[in-house]
Amino acid sequence: MPARRRHPRPTHVFINCPFDKDYEKLFLALIAGLTGLGLTPRCVLEIPPNRSRLERLFELIERCASSVHDLSRVELSLRRPRVPRFNMPFELGLAVALSLSKGTHRWYLLEARDYRLQASLSDMNGFDPHIHHGTPTGILTAWTNAFVKPGGQPAVGDLKRLYRAVKTFWADLKRRERLSLFSPRAFRDIVIASLRIAERLAIT
Repeated sequence: MPARRRHPRPTHVFINCPFDKDYEKLFLALIAGLTGLGLTPRCVLEIPPNRSRLERLFELIERCASSVHDLSRVELSLRRPRVPRFNMPFELGLAVALSLSKGTHRWYLLEARDYRLQASLSDMNGFDPHIHHGTPTGILTAWTNAFVKPGGQPAVGDLKRLYRAVKTFWADLKRRERLSLFSPRAFRDIVIASLRIAERLAIT
């Protein structure tokens, strides 16, 4: 039986980024910026760890019309054995393969510094990453350049208001529930809250 063709959802965006404490503010900015543009963030955190994880990861990317890949932290781990982080380039490869094979998936690159991607991943030469300089404002600015919202584009200032509200929501949730930001429950709750806050602030 032929594989069932999965139609991507136009507003769904797969997030591929580091999961660590130093990236928390940027992760919140990723979510807030996307929801402020009327988009729905998706992430590998939604997938349970089991033997079919890789297949389900590809299915999730396939169901998203777009994906964003932050390669700013492809570096040696602090703990031994000190190895590079390959998850982010690997997930980028899945998205690029999907785009090349079906032509319906759009992918975007993020980096913290100019010109570093040319050294770390020369196969991407010719594809200009969006540079965020390691700041939430840089992430939000990158989104306004990468995603054009039909009917009018929110200003970066509006997205910053949304980001601050989302950050306050997460601080309260973390205090009450003692959750890790990079957990399925936290990701789900923050995405839902960010979508609602964006609507309340009349950003979307």
